[in-house]
Amino acid sequence: MNLRRQLLLVSLLTLMLPWAGCEFIRETEVALRNGQQQMLTGTARAVASSLAQYDDEFPARDPAFPVSDQLYVDQLEFSPKIDGYFDDWSIEALHTLRGVDGPVRFALGYYEQAIYLFVEVADRNIVYATPQSLVPNGASRHADRVVLATSSPPYLQEAISFAAEAPGQLLSYKQTSYGFAPEPTIAAYWQDYPGGYRVEARIPAGQLGTHLGISVINTSDAQSAGTQSSSFIGRFPGPTRQEIPDLTEVATSLVQADMRMILTDADGWRIAQAGALGSGNEERGGSGFVQRVYDVLLEEGDEAILAEPDPLGRERQPYVTAALQGNEARAWFRSTLTGRAVVAVAQPVTVGGEIIGAVVLQQGTDAILSLTNEGLARLIYVTLITTIVVAGVLLGYATWLSRRIRALSVAAEDALDKEQLDRALPSALADDELGDLSRSFSWVLQQLGEYNEYLRTLASKLSHELRTPLAIVTSSLENLEHEPLNETSLSYTARAREGADRLRNILNAMSEASRVEELMKNAEPERFDLRAVLESTTDAYRDVYGARQFVFDAKVDTAKAAGSPELLIQMLDKLVDNAVDFSGDGDTITISLEGDEAMLVLSVANPGPPLPERMRSQLFDSMVSMREGKDSRHLGLGLYVAKLIAEGHGGNITADNIDGGVVFSVSIPRAA
Repeated sequence: MNLRRQLLLVSLLTLMLPWAGCEFIRETEVALRNGQQQMLTGTARAVASSLAQYDDEFPARDPAFPVSDQLYVDQLEFSPKIDGYFDDWSIEALHTLRGVDGPVRFALGYYEQAIYLFVEVADRNIVYATPQSLVPNGASRHADRVVLATSSPPYLQEAISFAAEAPGQLLSYKQTSYGFAPEPTIAAYWQDYPGGYRVEARIPAGQLGTHLGISVINTSDAQSAGTQSSSFIGRFPGPTRQEIPDLTEVATSLVQADMRMILTDADGWRIAQAGALGSGNEERGGSGFVQRVYDVLLEEGDEAILAEPDPLGRERQPYVTAALQGNEARAWFRSTLTGRAVVAVAQPVTVGGEIIGAVVLQQGTDAILSLTNEGLARLIYVTLITTIVVAGVLLGYATWLSRRIRALSVAAEDALDKEQLDRALPSALADDELGDLSRSFSWVLQQLGEYNEYLRTLASKLSHELRTPLAIVTSSLENLEHEPLNETSLSYTARAREGADRLRNILNAMSEASRVEELMKNAEPERFDLRAVLESTTDAYRDVYGARQFVFDAKVDTAKAAGSPELLIQMLDKLVDNAVDFSGDGDTITISLEGDEAMLVLSVANPGPPLPERMRSQLFDSMVSMREGKDSRHLGLGLYVAKLIAEGHGGNITADNIDGGVVFSVSIPRAA
């Protein structure tokens, strides 16, 4: 991983700033919400105390009827049209009881002294009433029908029966203690639908008692009495529950702005409701992205629904149930659709130690949400900008730093390649760690350059220092040859003379590089045709090295060059000598010449072992040889001399492996 990526990852640590800010805002919201709940709890206590004086208005609990036998009558906002459809009712939820073929769904509503009934029955086989069966004391006994049971204890139970000869408007029948008769004041409609039927009716409130129950009779044919599904278990239906106008007025007088109050009886049935929460359309600050982040980070509580009144009329939220058991309770809700939050408290209403109901107060948290959301918006924007700036600065710094390091690395490699070991490296004047590193590299390169210079001059120094002792030894051996010696002494003298000659050849080779450097400095450049020089030289090589095959391949017609043709021939001698040493008898050595408008390329290719990778960068250094076991007298100066001649002509020399051998290439510029 490069330096820029490392610093970029480090810059991501700045994201801890918004996390810490969000945690702070979360704690702030919790503290503000707890304060609001405490205030709301105090208000609920005061309201509960005030409602205790209206204990006569609270419905008394009747132990003779279980809660499951009781029905709730919703307060309608307008009168539905009696047409067998539920879409024009101002309520949303339907009560459900289990039927024979499927569920039975129903609703009861109250509007302007009339009770509205809607029943939806799942029935795969609808049996209609016949005209003959619609007679007093026996109407529609063998037909599918809906029965609304009503009573006002201790009076006897009455029933209103809804059966139809066909879909459409129908005539209902009322059964009383006096008999079974049509009731023209009731408007009813029968509507079929795939899989069942619906019954909708409007009944004057005076026709009904305080207790209501719904029964559905399902018959399979005209002779069957059918089966019954009822909303009550006992013989008589339970009492109905609905909002009480007097308590609604009292609640309206006590509720505060942006607050909703719900009153329940001892069983949790809603008997009054007043006030409303805020519309939730207040500007909460921030963009949609900030709002989504806010909802994700600050949402608390496991409740997935907003604290709306129960659509079926009975409040059964845990905090309301706790209040009906005599305990103060609090709750926190957040809408999954709008994100609005609501604080709710429930307080029991007691009279003489007996719980007669509960008061529920709910209030929106728009002020809290606005405060925290604006703070979160500012926090997100500031930290986002800070993170981007920090990341950008770190990335820019990393780029600048990596470029300095890269420039230092490239300069060091270039100095080694071009042997300019005394050159100044980048950042050498800087006062930071990179400056120290650059100066350290410069010192190392300087020491390496001095060492290389020592190696370059070592051959000439040794040649100069050894010539005088060698001359003394040679002259002594020559004088000794004129003295009378036995056979053994003569063999030793001859052997010493051969060693001296060998040492003289080595000294000549060592001084050759120095002579070439001097010749390159003092030689007068001349223009010549390199093609013609190479062609004649190749012919000479064929005579000298008769065991080898020489091929000259010229891909240019003219090859004008400037310099010393003698030195270039000397360079070619070194390359050909090297090619002959590493090839075998009968092998072909190819000398080729090619070029373009600016450069000429001379190549010598020979079959033989490939160059080892570890030696390719040192092959043209002084006193480096690969001829292990072949010639112990070889000092490895031939390719070094070839390099001096190539660079002296403004070119360079390279060596590469080819298929089955090695090629040496020399590039020199064309003559202007």
